Amino acid sequence: MLPALLLGACAPPDFQTSLTAARPLGPGQIPYAGLVQDWLVTDDGEALALQTWLPTDAQGRPVLPRAAIVALHGFDDYAEEFADPGTYLAGHGIATFAYDQRGFGHSAHPGLWPGVETLKQDLRTAIRLVRSRLPGIPVYALGCSMGGAVVLATLADGGPDLPDGAILAPPAVWARDTQPLINRAALWAGVRVIPDMRFTGRGLGIQASDNIPMLRALGRDPLYIHATRTDAIYGLVNLMDEALAGASKVTEPLLVLYGAKDHVIPKAPIADLMARLPRTEDGTQRLAYYANGWHLILRDLDRRKVDDDLVAWINDHRAPLPSGADQAAAHFPPAS
Repeated sequence: MLPALLLGACAPPDFQTSLTAARPLGPGQIPYAGLVQDWLVTDDGEALALQTWLPTDAQGRPVLPRAAIVALHGFDDYAEEFADPGTYLAGHGIATFAYDQRGFGHSAHPGLWPGVETLKQDLRTAIRLVRSRLPGIPVYALGCSMGGAVVLATLADGGPDLPDGAILAPPAVWARDTQPLINRAALWAGVRVIPDMRFTGRGLGIQASDNIPMLRALGRDPLYIHATRTDAIYGLVNLMDEALAGASKVTEPLLVLYGAKDHVIPKAPIADLMARLPRTEDGTQRLAYYANGWHLILRDLDRRKVDDDLVAWINDHRAPLPSGADQAAAHFPPAS
């Protein structure tokens, strides 16, 4: 979940890369990459915990999926975020591959920011490996919050190993130029003076979902990061800057999910994102606006409406969504 304090501003070059950042890779330098049991092994040999939800027949035997999803979790979270939607999607013939991004979950250095380039390279690796395992099957990316920003920034870069489309649920695009001055000033000072200080966000009155049992379980989960470093927040803001700035270059089919009750990502950055997207004439880049949706929209009490929309969109990017959330988006506030 995106932290709601100390967001924004610049920082010295010393903070741009943490200990977990991978070295740049040359063309074809993939001596280790693979999907090995419960691990995604990256191009530079880093093992990232992998969870999969695969379609089965009535006897529980694996069957060939009709589509696959590479799922990227949000800030401070990990791949378990997709346990519920992954199970539901598998029941509709869609395979989900979710991995713990570097710096989160089971990774070697939880809490340390891995660097934007590393996160993007890992996504490309995951797309390539899933596509290799399931040749001829469309492969989509599903990104929640920070994960959505990673997906957007990767698509904006272009190049090889991109998904056939993406679902952003919702993307973290609260970039510097959409934030108030006080946020930018706080991180400008904080990342210089207290880069390793941790913040919990308690007392801010921010609710991420109406699913209270789920929120309580997150509060007890030792793999969820409950106290976030200042320099990690700075890294996240850099990612959000890049994701929003590159939106105009993204031409792949997109479904952007946003809930009217989202207390974490304001409406204005989402409106800005939709204004920047090319919004291709074929209608495959769309916003879905949910009146009862919160930030953790895939884990809300009303999540089945969202899940059904994901299935419908994967079946046909242009077809109306069963929930009507695409029609409700006509009433979404425009960019100012």
